[in-house]
Amino acid sequence: MDATEIPALPFIDEHATVVETSADAVWRALTARMDGARGFRVAVSTPGQELALVGHHPFSRYALIFHLDEADQGHTRLRAESRATFPGPAGAVYRRLVIGTGAHALLVRHMLTKVRKSAA
Repeated sequence: MDATEIPALPFIDEHATVVETSADAVWRALTARMDGARGFRVAVSTPGQELALVGHHPFSRYALIFHLDEADQGHTRLRAESRATFPGPAGAVYRRLVIGTGAHALLVRHMLTKVRKSAA
């Protein structure tokens, strides 16, 4: 999967946090956190603006897109947008386990918190 295929993936959710520092500092913390993230490869990397990671396995094709937006002066809004498809009956079960239980949302919010703390 490449960057051109991301918009075709169904939207799952989006989580955000405001970081009390510049987009450059948030970018450094984000890329350090995501460097070597298992199951993902970089599809888009626009420093200080967007990092899109994609991946797949037998039960899902997915993308995790981080957007960095200027918030108040000296603050950055970091958003994590998730998109995925879950093909077939096994994919439906996997979606219920990962998305339906709230585990995905919990993990994404935890990831954003870790980036926010390391960037500050």
